[in-house]
Amino acid sequence: MEKKNRSMDRINQFRDERNWRQFHNEKDLALSISIEAAELLEIFQWKTSEEALKDFEHLKEEIADVLIYSYMLADNLNLDIDEIIQEKLIKNNLKYPVDQSRGLK
Repeated sequence: MEKKNRSMDRINQFRDERNWRQFHNEKDLALSISIEAAELLEIFQWKTSEEALKDFEHLKEEIADVLIYSYMLADNLNLDIDEIIQEKLIKNNLKYPVDQSRGLK
């Protein structure tokens, strides 16, 4: 049974209603992820975390933009987001075992 991702369905519906699929190739999506991540960083530039968090709505929007483009890239590549995250967590667990990584400075 295929697992449905409602967020991905909504993203694709938004894109398809505007006929934007033609602009969403892998290269441009990867570029867009980087650009949106830079916009996220800009919220924090020259501020403390506490100061940056005062613009929480803007922060949420930029996180959403990064995630939307990431979802779209994964979808283009026929990747299951939950699956690739689980695979990466397994690799990270092997690379950073708890007994050798917990709270070390």
